[in-house]
Amino acid sequence: MSTLLVYKEQLQALYAKYAQYINKVLQFILALLVFGLINSNIGYMKLVSSAIATIGLSVICAFLPLIVLVVLASALILVQMFSLSLAALAVTGLVFFIMYVFYFRFTPDKAWIVLLTPIAFALKIPYVIPIALGLVGTPVCAVPVACGTIVYYMLHYVKTSSATLKGSGAASMIANITTFAKQLFQNKEMWVMTAALVLSLVVVNFIRTKSADHSWRIAVGAGVILNIVIVVIGDVTFNIHIAYLPLILTNILAVGVGLAMEFLFFTVDYTRTERMQFEDDEYYYYVKAVPKITISVPEKTVKKINERQNTETIDAADIKKVVEKQKQNTSNIERKKTVSKNAIPKGKITTHDETDKELLERSLKKDLGLK
Repeated sequence: MSTLLVYKEQLQALYAKYAQYINKVLQFILALLVFGLINSNIGYMKLVSSAIATIGLSVICAFLPLIVLVVLASALILVQMFSLSLAALAVTGLVFFIMYVFYFRFTPDKAWIVLLTPIAFALKIPYVIPIALGLVGTPVCAVPVACGTIVYYMLHYVKTSSATLKGSGAASMIANITTFAKQLFQNKEMWVMTAALVLSLVVVNFIRTKSADHSWRIAVGAGVILNIVIVVIGDVTFNIHIAYLPLILTNILAVGVGLAMEFLFFTVDYTRTERMQFEDDEYYYYVKAVPKITISVPEKTVKKINERQNTETIDAADIKKVVEKQKQNTSNIERKKTVSKNAIPKGKITTHDETDKELLERSLKKDLGLK
């Protein structure tokens, strides 16, 4: 556990240091998925459906606010619908207009959820959306999730029924508009999935904001169970033929995502919970304080054991001179030691002047024959 906490702290430090670049990369990936999803499902205009156009639009949106990505994605869908038929363009434009008037002009910062929800449906993991947004978002996120679900089923219907939407003439266009609107808004599977995702998101957020111990894990479990129950009830009631195995596997994945998000954003120690009570002139306050689990990241120090020294090239003649000089100094030292041994009696320590005086006296005695 301590190792995971260290990795978490390192990941947070890395994101804090390079947040600007990481956000741009994530925004580019989101734009690439959005434009790729649109062009792969309803790519009726070849000019804007090419890989170059998709990558180019993604690069542009990576350096602009997310609301620009939403606007460009909506415009691309309308262009593709226009290439298919005026009936598809009319119904799609009406749906986008209703979404804008009643929601997105008030909360444009949540508009990117409309793009994320169809991507989750395309990747076969729609039940992850309410769990993730319920943990880190607000109940208001339920509205763009519902809008994103409608957009996905609208694109899916256009993809599967493109041949029936084509037609020329006013009568044919009116009939196509009626058929499109009827098939879209009477799609029972779409409304069952919308109800499951919206109710699950609201319940997860409601439980997550409570002060109960392990509220995040309880919220994840409740959201997953609610997803399964609503979809099964809708399948039995309306006979919409939803596969149960992908339903269970996707919700298991949603549990894993929820636990991972709890570890990243809400790591606390319930064993050290403190409850406090105090009052002022108007209120009584009951406070529950749960400490976060934090760990200091060990700092790595690099110690140099051996450092490579610079080498110098020495000539052989120079080495020979140094050796001869050392031999000469050694001979001089030995000669001085020999003289000192002969001149000075053993056990007697004298200075340099006393030694000269004694040698002079011995020489005079020897020459004069004195004892």
